[in-house]
Order: sequence, then C-alpha cells, then structure tokens
Amino acid sequence: MKKIMLGNEAFARGAWEAGVRVVSSYPGTPSTEVTETLAKCGDEVHVEWAPNEKVGVEVAVGASIGGARALSCMKHVGLNVAADPFFTAAYNGVTGGLVVLVADDNGCHSSQNEQDSRYHGRGAGVPVLEPADPTECKDYMKLAFDMSEKYDTVVLMRSNTRISHSRGIVEEGEREERDVIPYEKNFRKYVAMPAMARVNHVKQEQRLAQIAADAHSIMVGVPLDTDELAAAVEGYPLNKEEMNDPEIGIVTSGICYQYVKEALPNASVLKLGLVNPLPLQDIAAFAAKVDKLYVIEEGNPFLEEQIRAAGIPVHGGKDMFTIQGEYSANMIRKGFGVEVPETKEVNAPGRPPLLCAGCPHKGLFYVLSKLKTTVMGDIGCYTLAALAPTNAIDSCLCMGGSIGMEHGFEKATGDSKNLVAVLGDSTFIHSGITGLVNMVYNEAKGTVIILDNRITGMTGHQQNPASGKNARGEPAPALDIYTLCRAIGVRNVFEIDPFEVKELEKLIKEETERDELSVIITKRPCAMIVKQTNVPNVITDRCKNCRQCMKVGCPAIAMKDGKPFILRESCVGCGLCTRVCPFDAIESTARGGEEGKEAK
Repeated sequence: MKKIMLGNEAFARGAWEAGVRVVSSYPGTPSTEVTETLAKCGDEVHVEWAPNEKVGVEVAVGASIGGARALSCMKHVGLNVAADPFFTAAYNGVTGGLVVLVADDNGCHSSQNEQDSRYHGRGAGVPVLEPADPTECKDYMKLAFDMSEKYDTVVLMRSNTRISHSRGIVEEGEREERDVIPYEKNFRKYVAMPAMARVNHVKQEQRLAQIAADAHSIMVGVPLDTDELAAAVEGYPLNKEEMNDPEIGIVTSGICYQYVKEALPNASVLKLGLVNPLPLQDIAAFAAKVDKLYVIEEGNPFLEEQIRAAGIPVHGGKDMFTIQGEYSANMIRKGFGVEVPETKEVNAPGRPPLLCAGCPHKGLFYVLSKLKTTVMGDIGCYTLAALAPTNAIDSCLCMGGSIGMEHGFEKATGDSKNLVAVLGDSTFIHSGITGLVNMVYNEAKGTVIILDNRITGMTGHQQNPASGKNARGEPAPALDIYTLCRAIGVRNVFEIDPFEVKELEKLIKEETERDELSVIITKRPCAMIVKQTNVPNVITDRCKNCRQCMKVGCPAIAMKDGKPFILRESCVGCGLCTRVCPFDAIESTARGGEEGKEAK
C-alpha cells in the first residue's frame, strides 16, 4: 500500500518495518515526528521521551546490548548532549541494531546554530547515511539496522529540515519481527576501560574500511557474500552514478540532490547516500569521466575537503556556494549561469514571532521587563521574550545554560541583585538540574525561575517527566519540581501563578534582594493545552491610553486610531491585560463588558 508521508513519518515506518523494539528520544525540531509516529504503533515497540538526548542514547545502547533493535532521535544540537555515550558506543559496537537519527536545521528555522552533524559521524567513526526523499528515508532506515548488526556498529542517520518535513509517496511493507538476541556477557566489548578501548578502536577502524570496500563493490556491481552484508543491503547502491552530459559532474547528497536534478537536469551526478566513510575510489572514477567536477552540499565543506585532500581536482564548491543557510534550485542555477525562471513576488503581511495569546509566560516577562531585571535566558518558547515589547532576556546559549550563566555572572561581578535565570520545566529536567546542584554546592546567590507550563511547548506539546503522562499520552508518575529543588538543598522555593502580576512582582523583588539562592516556580498550563474561555475582553471608555497593556506583548492587542484595541477574534479571555491595566479599563464580556461600553 502506498501513502503520502512526511520524511519523519517514513523514517518511523522504516524503523517499525525493521523490527525496532525500543525507541528513546528527546523532542527537537525537525526530528520530533519520528518518535511521535512510533508512539502511535502497537505494544511491539516501547517508545519513550527521555529527559534529554544523552539518556535517550544510553537507553538505546542498553537495549542493543540486551539484543533488541533500538533507535534514538534528536536534532543536531541534541547530538552534542548525546556525544558522550555516542562516541564510546561507536568503539564498543552493538548486539541488536542501533541507529541514532539526527536532524540538522540548515537556515536556523528553529535552532541556535547550523551545526553539521556529519562531522560527529566522522569524528565518532560510524557510518553516516543521508537520504534524499521520503522513500529513501524508509529504505535507508531499514538498511541502517541491517548494517548496524552486520558490521557491529552504531549507524548515524542524518536528516535535515527539508528531508524531515517534505512529503512523498512511500510504499508500506510488513513488519519483520526479530527475536531478541540472547545476551552473552562480554566485558571486553562493552566495558569502556583503556585496555579494551584501545582494542575496540582498532576494530572500529577495520569495520569502517570494510563498509567502504563493500559500498564500492555494490556500486560497481560486484556480488557480495551474504556473510559480508545483510540481505536487505545486498545489491542496493547507496551511492549512485547518473551519467549524462560529461561537461559537468556533480557530487552531492541528501536534499541537494533534489535541487541539482531540478536545476541541472542534464548534468552527470554522483549521488552519495553513504557520506561516511566517503567512497573516494568511486568519486575519483566519476571525476575521470567528467570535464569539471563540482561538489554541492549544504553546510560545511564536509565532502569537498575530503575530496580535495584525496587529490581529486574539484572545479567548484564552497567558492561558488555559501556555507550559511539552505540551498535551492534557483541558487544552483545562478551559480552555473543558468537562466532563473521568473517568479511573481507575493507581498504577504509580516508575522513577527510572538508568544501566543493567553501564554502563561507573558505575566512573568511583563514583570521582569518592568523591574529591568538582568535575565539569563534559555531554550524554549519564552526565548521570544527577548524581543519587543518586553525585551526581557539578555542571553540565550543552550538547553539548561541559563542557570550556569547566572552563577558565572554572579561570581564574576559579585552582584546577584536583580539577576535571574529563567528556563522551562522540560528544559530544567533536560539539563538544568545539575546547574542548580552546582549553585547549591558552590553557595551561589541569585534567583532561578522555572516556568512550569506542564508540557514541552516549543516542539509541539510533547510530554515530559513533570507532565504526568508518557509518550503515548498515558498516565505516568509526575516529577514534583518543588520537592526536587528542596531535596537538592535549595532552602527558598516558591510557587506562584505568573498571571498574579502584583504578587509576582513583590516576590521577585524580595528574592532578588535576598543574599541567598532561591527558586521561583511559575505554575500555569500552556494556553494551547487547556480549554480557553474564548470570551474576549474589551477596552472600555475608561482607557487613558497609558498603553500598559501593550507592554504585555499579546498578539490580541493592537493599536487602532492611536489607542490600544483588542482583536476579538484573537483574544482568548485569559485576563492578563485586565491585571496590568491601572485604570480598570479592560473588562471581560463574560462579566458585563458589553459592546456598547467598548471605547470608540
């Protein structure tokens, strides 16, 4: 049966058909839908959201040692968090097939950098597969599990935003149930001590060389013994040569293959599906068949540098195309002097990034902006509070980084007054807990504010250990953040509704003046997961045009004829604006604020 699928859905389908048994991931755009899709499968697959990517890979490694096929998914910056177990597991090898899927974000659509994960694969010494469409997403995932078991290696599956979120026709297959491989104690393989690591490192280099040799054999049509390569990989050329006009030869991979085929349909192309180890022998043979060789790849010159280093002449690469952002067919056309089709520009109205109407974070950042607090920020929806009108965040580095940065700022300046760190509940669990432990241990001062909105919001409302539900939405034990903070030694812990702005302002003033560490937990559910009243507010003729309500940054409040005006179709009736108005000029239509009383 054929279906139209997202690339991420196709990845999930491939893992399911390959017989995956354990999936442990942390949500991160653009990878999230892989795990969400697998969570909808039956009980034959255990699917969980891990507290962070490091734990996710460790769970997958344990499942592999236990003999099951396992998968862990993350975005590119998540692979940094998981690098510790990932690099060592690459030495040790596997029992059950082990695949780590990483989705890069060229163009920074939802990320703080444009990291190129191929370097992680090369640095760890594992094969890296890169599909070019949803069909290959499914097929490559199945191949990855077979390769993992056959070569005794972790396999890195690399995607990016366009591959993960593009759609294509995918043919569904049946699930291949695989028995769990019986566990056999083997401490020389799995105990990462120096003596074992030195031996395992040699084995790792040997299997990479074997993978490269076998990939070449398949490409040139040499049959392989099934002992060398799993039956599913047999005869499947991950690297494909498409000879057309020999004047231009292009080495490319992934989504860039699609751009090249659209922009230069007559060019000869060497499409790489296996980007590590690089098939330099095949690239050299391809280069000999064309007049000029070009390398087209988004991100860093990962392919180009290795090809040049091998002595293969490259006519053009990053000297023609940028390292930054995404490519397109038109960019490639321009690079080669091909006429670009005319396009009609559409002047769509701008949509600046804003926190949602009813967002529980708005009350907090309204107060922090009013107090002119120095705010060490973190990764989440609330990072948008750095923008106007609140301009309330001073820094943002990485998941959980706000707490460590606040601590360092205080130690450097000797001043913790009016200084806070802010981070969400999921981010705190991900990598903020250890930072708070560090503050307690090193007798820090300052205030940490944990924004508990009961969900992992920015990536699309996934569950986390504090939400009370698991990855399938079933009831699960909920971590009590208040009790945890007290347990690790924080003596001053407070919980408050962030919409109670007067009480919140008083509390923040008191705690940022305290000569001791404190934690404030703002508790209010995400506006997207609770039923809103949908009874809009109105601004009455008592309005003095002080514009305090505009400082909240609510998308439902705009200016009209020089005065604030509530967009009734956008307002969810959360009531925050009524709390910040000093003249009681904003009323809910649920309690008498009628149309006739609205300010004209």
